[in-house]
Amino acid sequence: MPPLAERIRPHSLEEFAGQKHLVGPNGILRKLIENDQLVSLILWGPPGCGKTTLAKIIANNTKSCLFHFSAVTASLDDFRKVVAEAKERLSAYGQKTILFMDEIHRLNKAQQDAFLPHVEDGTIILIGATTENPSFEVIGPLLSRSRVLVLNQLAHDDLQKIIERGEKELKVRINSKAREFLIESCNGDARIALNAIEIAASLAGGKRSLGIGKIEDALQRKSLTFDRNGEEHYNTISAFIKSMRASNVDAALYYLARMVEAGEDPLFIARRMVVFASEDIGMAQPTALVVANEVFQACHEIGFPECQENLAHGAVYLALARKDRSAVDAYFEALKDVKKYGNLSIPLKILNAPTKFLNTKDLLPEKLRGKRYYHGKE
Repeated sequence: MPPLAERIRPHSLEEFAGQKHLVGPNGILRKLIENDQLVSLILWGPPGCGKTTLAKIIANNTKSCLFHFSAVTASLDDFRKVVAEAKERLSAYGQKTILFMDEIHRLNKAQQDAFLPHVEDGTIILIGATTENPSFEVIGPLLSRSRVLVLNQLAHDDLQKIIERGEKELKVRINSKAREFLIESCNGDARIALNAIEIAASLAGGKRSLGIGKIEDALQRKSLTFDRNGEEHYNTISAFIKSMRASNVDAALYYLARMVEAGEDPLFIARRMVVFASEDIGMAQPTALVVANEVFQACHEIGFPECQENLAHGAVYLALARKDRSAVDAYFEALKDVKKYGNLSIPLKILNAPTKFLNTKDLLPEKLRGKRYYHGKE
């Protein structure tokens, strides 16, 4: 029997959960299908957000022949065979051929180049799926011949609908506490949620009601007390920041792991790390901002669970870095004067054409002349 995720896979846009910006009444993907103006597409989004399902829906609704490949196992010979069949099919029956390439970012340049002439002459419609930024992973000529569609992580309500569909198929019922834990734990990945339900139902041995214990067993993780909008959320991120501020690496890693395990959004953690890099480290180690920003980018492009390694790397670096708030403190001192005095007149020596006077340090408005905000090391 096929896996649960395959058995309940939607066959139409009406059944599809999520990505309303693409498949809703005014969504570009819906318009392309309805107007029969399908073009080659790159579907960019996190795992389990519906990329493969959308490709199959497109094929069903455009009466196209679909070939599904994974870049991990596909070869150029496989591709050449599809192209030959696509040409014959188009000539004999006028039927379009869609080549769906999962993990297209794993193809090398030569493999991607092989698609170009056949995409360009309309022999095949390429739909590539990727979790990586296509600007970096897909060659320019192929990108220019495709539309990049960005898919979002599935929201709470989207996952709720998918889980209900899985319950109906398996004839089980998940209680509310277990359901919320499952939604939080799968990080927007519908495949993880459905696999967990299927395993939990198997472990239940015919029982129709599934509690949090069975979901924990299926996911191999325990439920932690953590509300993303509640007090524990703010207490834990605060403890994480304070641990880095105190240069306590072990405590920082502990609170980081606690947040990740409880289902906190990695991008939320990474954003706070970017702020911390300027607010607490600042001029003592300016490269901290570069590292923190790269951690944020990695979390955005790679996603969970791999990005937890990037978070750990960043947390250790920031905790061990020297600390210096002088730049931030100086800015807020300057901001106080802006709020206190308003728009003081700018000295004419700045407004006029460059002169030797610009070599002086006395460039503040007259009322603030001699004022010093920044007291860090020059």
